[in-house]
Amino acid sequence: MEETANDKKRVTVETFFRTTFKGFLDPAGSYLNRLGIKPNTVTIFGLMGNFIGAFLLSMGHITAGGIVVCVMGPIDALDGTMARLRGESTSFGGFVDSVTDRYSELVILLGLLIYYLQQNNWRACLLIYLAASGSVLVSYVKARAEGVGYSAKVGFLSRLERYLILCPALIIGHPVVVMVALGIIALFANLTALQRIFFVRRQAYEQWAKNKDKSSLP
Repeated sequence: MEETANDKKRVTVETFFRTTFKGFLDPAGSYLNRLGIKPNTVTIFGLMGNFIGAFLLSMGHITAGGIVVCVMGPIDALDGTMARLRGESTSFGGFVDSVTDRYSELVILLGLLIYYLQQNNWRACLLIYLAASGSVLVSYVKARAEGVGYSAKVGFLSRLERYLILCPALIIGHPVVVMVALGIIALFANLTALQRIFFVRRQAYEQWAKNKDKSSLP
């Protein structure tokens, strides 16, 4: 498939942060490799760290939970760095990383949901539900599209952008700021899922049109 403008933008964002943290990730990854720690072990450690962050959020310690979640971001990136430095990048490793990313994101939102349920803040609970639904659908649509041979690497708000919106809001900890962040994620994550659906639909139509033209040739 031809690379779209959204693909280029997405790669640029990822490249920027990979380059920014490279001075930390490569030495840290090399050190952990020398200790004999496996990349998947770091993946699970990052997941457990996000569980701790989610627990703090559920107890109303929003800033503390946000700091833990923020620290887990670079740690989540360490597993891929370690695998690359070891020359052991595998499809299964990527699969495990992707699945744990989904669990991490959902458990963070669960921590917020528990907190807002205790506060009887149903507006926040609705936003969390919509944010979680959109986040899961963004990933699911992409995975399902690739499973049937299409590309879906487009969209306003993939996981990296959602992380960059939610983490600062949690660290600030002000209820209005957190609500605004949840609202942005709830809206644009679902719009991203729809954008990907229509992108796949366009590819399917173009493929159908091409096959139809071929079948009409003498």
